[in-house]
Amino acid sequence: MSRLSSLPLQLQQALASRRLLKVIAGLTNFDVASVERISRAAGLGGADLIDLACDPELVRRATAVSGLPICVSAVDPELFPAAVAAGAALVEIGNYDAFYPLGRLFDAAEVLELTRRTRALLSEVVLSVTVPHVLPLDQQEQLAIDLVEAGADLIQTEGGTSARPFSAGSLGLIEKAAPTLAAAHAISRAVSVPVLCASGLSAVTLPLAIAAGASGVGVGSAVNRLGDELAMVAVVRSLREALGSGAAVSAQS
Repeated sequence: MSRLSSLPLQLQQALASRRLLKVIAGLTNFDVASVERISRAAGLGGADLIDLACDPELVRRATAVSGLPICVSAVDPELFPAAVAAGAALVEIGNYDAFYPLGRLFDAAEVLELTRRTRALLSEVVLSVTVPHVLPLDQQEQLAIDLVEAGADLIQTEGGTSARPFSAGSLGLIEKAAPTLAAAHAISRAVSVPVLCASGLSAVTLPLAIAAGASGVGVGSAVNRLGDELAMVAVVRSLREALGSGAAVSAQS
């Protein structure tokens, strides 16, 4: 039986219908008040999942204020068990965007080793792994295949930090999302597990992610950079609406 069947039913249904919406608070965001604001907004706006820094207290706080399942992200597998004990429904290796400005890169061998270590620690917990966008696309595809063989249940794409949009408006938003959309297209056709498309996405590009083959999306800065909770709720609702229409378009095609 697939480990995905251990997820809360609403997450299973969201993946099956290819409309999962994950709000990302930030891998390096350990500010409790900030995480609570983002989590409340995610719950009120209709998100399916919240992605947090890997900290047990943040898991408890986010669960209490949102009522949503929690994913914890880290690049140190040893941090995961305590967060799972606190109630996290799944764990994720990545997202790496916060590390790139520091000059910290992750290659295929390191990500594969992190995956094997995590699976050894947590044999039954659902594991998502982000494929680094700094790899050429063919190497991203091969790494995704290797990660699934090593025990990954979900694959996540990224690419927002490498994009160099030069246009205004909707065209610029599409240019921003192009790297992660390309990765989602390639990887979703190479692996049998669900693919989550993240990094650089907006309401304009969520339907494109689903059309590219993703089963869900992760959105961070479009929500977590806002200081006002009501504005966060409004953005999450717009993302929910955009993703809903994207799933409907994909289902009809």
